[in-house]
Amino acid sequence: MQDLLADFLTEASDLLDDVDIGLVELEQRPDDAGLLNQVFRGFHTVKGGAGFLEATPLVELCHRGENLLDLLRGGSLRITPEIMDVILAATGEVRRMFSEMERGAMPEAAPAGLLLALEAAAKGEAVDTSALRADSLPAAAAAEASHVLAHAAAPGARADGEPDWLGYYRAAFGDPPGMKAEAAPVQEAGAPTSSRPYRPEMLAPVGGAQAVAKDATIRVDTARFDQILNLSGEIGLTKNRLSCLRDALLGASRRDDAAAETLDAVFSQLDTLVSDLQSAVMMARMQPVGRVFQKYSRLARDLARQLGKDVELNITGGETEVDKTILDELNDPLVHLIRNAVDHGIETMVERRSVGKPARGTVHLSARQTGDSIVIEVSDDGRGMDPDVIRRKAIEKGVISAEDAAVLDNAHCLQLIFLPGFSTRSEVSDLSGRGVGMDVVKTNIEKLKGQIDIQSAPGMGSHIVISLPLTLAILPVLMLKLVDQPYAIPLSVVREIIPLRQEEMHTVGSNQALTIRGEILPVIDLAVLLGRQREEPPSLAVVLAYGERQLVLGVDGFIGQDEVMIKPLEGIHPKGVAGATLSGDGTLVLVLEMKQLLEGVF
Repeated sequence: MQDLLADFLTEASDLLDDVDIGLVELEQRPDDAGLLNQVFRGFHTVKGGAGFLEATPLVELCHRGENLLDLLRGGSLRITPEIMDVILAATGEVRRMFSEMERGAMPEAAPAGLLLALEAAAKGEAVDTSALRADSLPAAAAAEASHVLAHAAAPGARADGEPDWLGYYRAAFGDPPGMKAEAAPVQEAGAPTSSRPYRPEMLAPVGGAQAVAKDATIRVDTARFDQILNLSGEIGLTKNRLSCLRDALLGASRRDDAAAETLDAVFSQLDTLVSDLQSAVMMARMQPVGRVFQKYSRLARDLARQLGKDVELNITGGETEVDKTILDELNDPLVHLIRNAVDHGIETMVERRSVGKPARGTVHLSARQTGDSIVIEVSDDGRGMDPDVIRRKAIEKGVISAEDAAVLDNAHCLQLIFLPGFSTRSEVSDLSGRGVGMDVVKTNIEKLKGQIDIQSAPGMGSHIVISLPLTLAILPVLMLKLVDQPYAIPLSVVREIIPLRQEEMHTVGSNQALTIRGEILPVIDLAVLLGRQREEPPSLAVVLAYGERQLVLGVDGFIGQDEVMIKPLEGIHPKGVAGATLSGDGTLVLVLEMKQLLEGVF
């Protein structure tokens, strides 16, 4: 039964994602009967699975939501923003119940206020959704991304430690599950009880030992796994051929040229098969970004409603595929960027009309593949950013000195928003003002070996570009030598390889430099960075891209280019070492993290 529960949560979570996406689209296209039927079927399917597991609170909530949607399908009711607020609040509560079931607990009953709001909406009665809207952002995002709840809960905390959104929640629904009230709430007539019947063999009570293991699977088309299976079989056959040829060559009294040629051909075939197998495995890890992107429509919609704005999120390139590991880690930065675009970027409807803009603001989220990288862009048509304001705020908050700020051009001023503690807001709200959002974004992107750039102009909106590798599992590297020890550096930072002649170098300040095509580049000896002793100066060099700068890295020699799987060094974390791999001859090779090695050099 635990397996059945895990399967239900996986399937139902996907269904609920589709329901949320459909609801946001339905608000834009209220006459789309097919879309409304799709949302209704999602609720109905979740209710059926919950009924099989005897999750009574979930069944009751889904049933009331299903009743409301059925009336909308039949034309008895018309879709309004208020009705949509109630339905979306219900999906947020369903997501909360999923979270409790994932921990092995029978979910707490839905708040009485929400159930009564669903009933009132179904009867065509007016529903006060102000409290629902105020809470919808933290409630939905808490289940979707825990940091959103954390950011909403921190500011404005009262002396007893309760966050300011808690008042909104209690006004609409009563006490959140698991949080004790100062006084027991009065049970309304006709409201459901909060009893939690459960079957021990299915769900354990809160705090019980039985818990559903977090799903660590990847959904892959069977065609891709068939390809992997076929390639595995071919490699097995080729291996057998190699074994036979080896025995034949070793048993020959003299060199057999024909057998040697055959052996070379078989090795070539094996190399091709291994490459194909590696590509197939990598394809199995790739997932379309659209599955994650579509969830942000709900986030943007709820936040816009809370702020009294009219915002539309346009998504393109959802079919672009990226490694699942990167896709999972990309969620937090994108949530911050979407929130910032709606909160900071898009003006209020009154402000937009006053400057001749349409009342509805637009945020664009797109993805595309460029070579071996994926490029994600977040842009808006809002107020944009003023470099002078950013410079002044950075000085006020002490994140940069007035002397340093004075020499920054506009492009570098925009980069100040990524510094810890920076914010243009003078007051802290439950959404922004603490100066942690963009700092987190840049930190997480750099952990993924990516880069982030920003362009903005006052009144013209902002445009943020994120460039990431397609995968972190296989890393293209340049293998080089230093004092007879092999090292590897990511190929993505390499621009060219050149001879390093001492007579061509000159001194600039206290550093050595080399002029390449009219540009003076600093020269750094890799041995100095790694603390290695050498007898002779380096004779070869690789030109590296270091952020927006370039430099020349002195080395002793080059082995070649390769694609490696990086393994972490268990128990130790030396500075500037991303991990280790093995060369073709079995030698251990350290993979260098150049950004860490170069910290403090410039």
